[in-house]
Amino acid sequence: MSPVVRGVIYVSVWVMLWGTVASLIDWVLLTGEVYGVGSFGQASTFIAYGAAMVVLAVRLSSRFLSQDES
Repeated sequence: MSPVVRGVIYVSVWVMLWGTVASLIDWVLLTGEVYGVGSFGQASTFIAYGAAMVVLAVRLSSRFLSQDES
């Protein structure tokens, strides 16, 4: 598999994980009436989980994007 395809798949998986996890947490907080739709709290939830996913993706990238074809 080419490095470009591997990179696109890697980023796509992380975007899907971010969206799924942040949406589930958002749903819990919305149903618990911790904050409302369109509020600063909702934006903060998605931004915080986005930042966490970026950190994890960068730290784990060497394991999944290495050039070794074993």
